[in-house]
Amino acid sequence: MITPRSGRQFALVAGPYRAEIASVGATLRALTFDGRDLVVPFAADDVRPNYRGVTLAPWPNRIVDGRYTVAGAAHQLPLTEPERGHALHGLLAWSEYSDRVVEDDRVVLEATIEPQTGYPFRVRVVVEYRLDGDGLHQSVTAENIGADAAPWGTGPHPYLVAGPGRVDEWTLALPASEVLVVTPDRLSPVAVERIDAHPEWDFRTPRPIGDVFIDHAFTDLAADDDGRTEVRVIGEDGRGAGIAWDERCPWVQVHTADTPGVDDTHRVGLAVEPMTCPPDAFNSGVDLLMLEPGDESTAGWRIFAV
Repeated sequence: MITPRSGRQFALVAGPYRAEIASVGATLRALTFDGRDLVVPFAADDVRPNYRGVTLAPWPNRIVDGRYTVAGAAHQLPLTEPERGHALHGLLAWSEYSDRVVEDDRVVLEATIEPQTGYPFRVRVVVEYRLDGDGLHQSVTAENIGADAAPWGTGPHPYLVAGPGRVDEWTLALPASEVLVVTPDRLSPVAVERIDAHPEWDFRTPRPIGDVFIDHAFTDLAADDDGRTEVRVIGEDGRGAGIAWDERCPWVQVHTADTPGVDDTHRVGLAVEPMTCPPDAFNSGVDLLMLEPGDESTAGWRIFAV
């Protein structure tokens, strides 16, 4: 039997929720509630498009020019976003994960980042997906199994779906008071600014997305009494999808999936990516975690039906 292009498949079921996990990139390939899509899916034998559902490690988003310095040593990563000249979304997007636990409602996958050009560190990455009545829970645990302190960041890359149509028609609730402004051509970070100065990206009061372009990181996130931040997209019928996380992810990247001229992907979902650190954290050092040898770090989030 030939393995599908997205890797081995793991189906999880809990009540009205069903998830499909693919082993390449520890990817969330599909998630439904009563048969309704909560994320933009793709077929098992497709090459995963637009990083849909992938687990980002050991950094989320971009490292500008693929260059950074740590402990006095300069490193150059491969430029995996050549059109903008950046290293994008980590090193495990196309790696095959092994399975440690496979159950009806839970799967635990594992991969190791081996020392390589641009990232000479060894980090074991364990990804758990678990379904219950509250939705799909994902956690990512990094363990430094090498000899040197390793820079680390992580996050998911789901494209949330609120219903038929495109993101323009959906209402977004995004409780962020600051935005990371970027250059228009390369999306390189410029400065964190108050959201009041950028009303086009202010969704603290839920409102329709309309035709606004978003591909920005947000911070200064409002949380509930349990310390959790939620982002929701709601369709015209009042149904939709949400994602929630805690203070271990003080940033969230939001992207309206703009691919002009490619109708089957253009603005068909809203990428909402909780992140442990912002874009280019390997250079700025903002919220960057340095894992000492033997140290572990875990972050997690939950996707749920609205």
